[in-house]
Amino acid sequence: MIGNRTTYRMADGRRIPGTWRHAFIRNGDYHLTDLFIYADGLIDCWELVTLDEFEKKLHCGWVATELPDGARASGHALAAWTFSEPRSWLTPELLLAEVRDTIDQLNGRPDSTERCLAGVDAFLADRTEEKRAAARAAYLAIPETQRLYALGDMDRKDWPLQVLVAGPGGQVEAWPDEPVTQEDYDEAVAYFEDRAKWIAERPSRIPADGPATPVAPAIHLYQSYPLKPSDDPGTKALRNDYPAPVGVDGATYPSVAQAYWALSAADPDARAAITGAGTPAAARGLAADARRRDGWEQARAAVMTGLLRAKYTQHPDLAEILLATGDATLVYDDTDSGFWGDKAGRGRNWTGRLLELVRSELHAQRAGII
Repeated sequence: MIGNRTTYRMADGRRIPGTWRHAFIRNGDYHLTDLFIYADGLIDCWELVTLDEFEKKLHCGWVATELPDGARASGHALAAWTFSEPRSWLTPELLLAEVRDTIDQLNGRPDSTERCLAGVDAFLADRTEEKRAAARAAYLAIPETQRLYALGDMDRKDWPLQVLVAGPGGQVEAWPDEPVTQEDYDEAVAYFEDRAKWIAERPSRIPADGPATPVAPAIHLYQSYPLKPSDDPGTKALRNDYPAPVGVDGATYPSVAQAYWALSAADPDARAAITGAGTPAAARGLAADARRRDGWEQARAAVMTGLLRAKYTQHPDLAEILLATGDATLVYDDTDSGFWGDKAGRGRNWTGRLLELVRSELHAQRAGII
């Protein structure tokens, strides 16, 4: 189960969602660590491996599910201990099945539990022994450690599910010597019929305000140094150093980047020199040697917001390029700043975030909302 344990890694400018769980790595001693599982099927067990490679790591014992009595273990800088009568709940096959389920969940695909419940629905709609056998096989495909939670019922656990797929006269795991009675079976059928009514009547859980995450793939705005406008700039036009003059408070600047650096300088002469610099890179260099205005660090995001609004208001053709990115996450490269740039997932990506804000404002204006 993923729960609230969510993380991500960056790959080719995209955020790959993931989660983690505890595991033991056997590298000499046994090391308690976190196993990171990602939506693209890669697993980090002290190195990124594919699912097939992970299976080999399990069967060779690198990812350990068997914990020998007397073996030494450590939690790195947390603690060290020796196993005494250890008991593991997992086998290599169980852990692999749970990881497969996790990858399905990260991708929004049906996992083994959902496939089982779909099989149950198919059986209830057409109660043949063939459909029951398929539902039972799907139930047994759920990792043993997860079967109790298949129905999300804290009181009955998976008992109605076991009884239903076993059928009258069949066997359940808890009481292998006691066949399922007709009364037990009828009760299980009634349970699922009531459950189906409850699910059908349950209000939609779709947020009233729409999806919480972007639908479109992320767009990476790579570092570039355009010196003149282009008839077809593509997403390079969304860079702050793209040559699109912006007028702010009676002054005109060659680009957003040049305006930002000019406005950052406390001295009017330095501000004029930065404005007149030949390139945004030259402007940045001049600004680096100039004294910042008081409170600039706290005000800079607001200044940048105003400059981006000016750029896309004053250049409708560039506004169309921004609007064409839909609801994609905008990942902005800035090799010099972890505040404005993404910095391979380590930065705050404020330029990308503000571009998304301005894009939303443009959509709202076009729709007549604001």
